[in-house]
Amino acid sequence: MNILIVDDDRTNLFIMAAIVRRLDDAEPVTMENPLDAVEWLRGNEPDLILLDQMMPEMDGIDLLRHIRDDTHLDSVPVVMITANTAVDIRVRALDEGCSDFLTKPIIVPEVQARLRNLLALRQSRALLRDRAALLAAEVERVTAALQRQGEELVSRLSRAAEYRDPETGAHIERMALYSRLIAEAAGCGAAFAQELMKAAPMHDIGKIGIPDMILLKAGRLTPEETTVMRQHATIGHRILADSAIPLLRLASEIALSHHEKFDGNGYPNRLSGSAIPLSGRIVAIADVFDALTSTRPYKRSWTLEEARAYMVENRGRHFDPALLDAFLSRWDEVCRIHHENADELPDLIPGEA
Repeated sequence: MNILIVDDDRTNLFIMAAIVRRLDDAEPVTMENPLDAVEWLRGNEPDLILLDQMMPEMDGIDLLRHIRDDTHLDSVPVVMITANTAVDIRVRALDEGCSDFLTKPIIVPEVQARLRNLLALRQSRALLRDRAALLAAEVERVTAALQRQGEELVSRLSRAAEYRDPETGAHIERMALYSRLIAEAAGCGAAFAQELMKAAPMHDIGKIGIPDMILLKAGRLTPEETTVMRQHATIGHRILADSAIPLLRLASEIALSHHEKFDGNGYPNRLSGSAIPLSGRIVAIADVFDALTSTRPYKRSWTLEEARAYMVENRGRHFDPALLDAFLSRWDEVCRIHHENADELPDLIPGEA
């Protein structure tokens, strides 16, 4: 442990240094000039500082003020040594952050006891800080592990759903990227945009509960079949709801709300406007746009411009106007995502959409 002693009197420095050396594992650093102490303290952090109150150029109060203004020294105990017993000096020193006082002439046993107590207190505080840092690091590690587990679970469930859903993995990738792009363009923040991209692939996980005869039907669904198909939103929500993993809770929200329409004519709860969760409003745009520009067993893929015109036509009806405007404002990126993540199979389905 280093103890800095600042006193313009060499005799006092010698005496205080000798007292410090009697303490266990303590080494004195002595300085006669307070300005030299200021320079030394810029690159060093002692365990304790002893200051004479009366010094030329910079007195003990001024040096104490300088020490407390330095954030890396704010926890270092400072003891003021003074022959002045005036109350106002002590009050000023305390106001500036002085930890204790020693009055000249000093009493050696008293000095040793006070210094030991202050050093023990500093060590205890350092231990508490270390424990707090270790606890924070452990919380961060566990949180990160939980996040990774959630991401892996989302990935595996999405992969499982692909085996039953005629939509391709490329669709899942594109609509997730579109979702992130919309969130970023709308100013939702990078963290939310990233989480949305990870959760969006789970939007149709509920389709694993839809019978094959309906899910894989090549033609249009009957009204009765449509009713059954629409249950996938609720099924997906039930699969993912009430998870301890935040990513799965977000995915559950998306699964339930991504078929709601801005004008209230969607399903399953006929929500409208801002009553629809933000995540659902964003994914609705990404999902519909990619569905239009993708090949399905019952339709050809639309061109990007055809899909854009449809989206604009349904602005304020199906889609949140502000979010759709954000999506279209990044049109070059939309086109890039579409082309860089194209389906592997060519469009073999003739006919109009």
